[in-house]
Amino acid sequence: MTPMNHDKQATYAALDAWIDQHFDEQVQFLQALVQVPTDTPPGNNAPHAERTAELLKTFGYDAEKHSVPEAEVQAYGMQSITNLIVRRPYGDGGRTIALNAHGDVVPPGEGWTKEPYGATIEDGKLYGRAAAVSKSDFASFTYAVRALEAVARPAKGAVELHFTYDEEFGGILGPGWLLANNLTRPDLMVAAGFSYEVVTAHNGCLQMEVTVHGKMAHAAVPHTGVDALQAAVALMNALYAENTKYQQVTSKVPGIKHPYLNIGRIEGGTNTNVVPGKVVLKLDRRMIPEENPAEVEASIRAVIAQAVADFNTRGGYAGEDAVRVDIKRLLLANAMTPLPGNQPLVDAIQTHAEAVFGEKPPAVGTPLYTDVRLYVERGIPGVIYGAGPRTVLESHAKRADERLVLEDLRRATKVVARMLSDLTA
Repeated sequence: MTPMNHDKQATYAALDAWIDQHFDEQVQFLQALVQVPTDTPPGNNAPHAERTAELLKTFGYDAEKHSVPEAEVQAYGMQSITNLIVRRPYGDGGRTIALNAHGDVVPPGEGWTKEPYGATIEDGKLYGRAAAVSKSDFASFTYAVRALEAVARPAKGAVELHFTYDEEFGGILGPGWLLANNLTRPDLMVAAGFSYEVVTAHNGCLQMEVTVHGKMAHAAVPHTGVDALQAAVALMNALYAENTKYQQVTSKVPGIKHPYLNIGRIEGGTNTNVVPGKVVLKLDRRMIPEENPAEVEASIRAVIAQAVADFNTRGGYAGEDAVRVDIKRLLLANAMTPLPGNQPLVDAIQTHAEAVFGEKPPAVGTPLYTDVRLYVERGIPGVIYGAGPRTVLESHAKRADERLVLEDLRRATKVVARMLSDLTA
């Protein structure tokens, strides 16, 4: 072993040891973060940012608080957003590496056997909403930087922690807002993820709200109305038929299979004895990297238009009685495709994950969509890696009893710390 390699191995061992020594403290940090709810909707996330900033202050980290104007947030459908940036400059030269995790999360929902915001630890797992996605990486990234500074003492480059609060609604007022307002411009970035793969590509996502307008009537005389729910059923059947066809469209990106469509929310009607006059559907269309978002949206609009036209024809509805629809785009998140400059990140994470976990994580795509695309769209190479299991299913993310295996948190923190030591050396 050359002296340089010996020095590196000694640094890695010292980083690992520091993280082990401070792991109980790291877990308590994560528990404190999980215990502050960030249900989105409604999206009142500023209190969590304030709490995070308080905790970071105890480490000597000053978090810049970037509050998105209230009018913008409310128009967006949320209540408050304060994004945080912690800047850690080490010296001239080198690269600035951003580590991004989001604090907002979907509401707990039903079926929990543990308190959703209790941060309970049982059998080596920490339970709670956002324990895995992605408050875990508030902890992994923060403690990786603390270990780096305590042990490796980098002399060049910089690290930034980006803790943001708009992943669930699309990221535009999270990382997108920081980037659009020129508050940050890193050279490389890593976003919250799981420990057993390095994600270099992901799906795009189109979300739409479809309002079906019929004609309300008393249920005793239904022929005097036009049932918006029946029209919505015809429309949904047409969309689900498209979803079946999507299974024949395959992606060439490992880890990504085919497009798919989900109708996730339905609202309508006024009472059980009233023919529904209006029904609102919210749909989510995941796009593989090879698809063109404009063409996908045009196709869905055409399917909806044809389904409504067919319904009106079959029912003999015309003029004021004709069913009509309003379509509003809620979100268009482009797919993430790899930038050539991400290779140092991929190489470092794979090397150190193999050393720490005993297996080399593959570089793959994921059917999720993430905030990383917002950095990549601005030419900033990025990957997804962090603390978590092999699959979203194992983490129970967006389901009851979300959990994080604490040993994954420990080991992922070591991988990120080692990576940072390589890239700031």
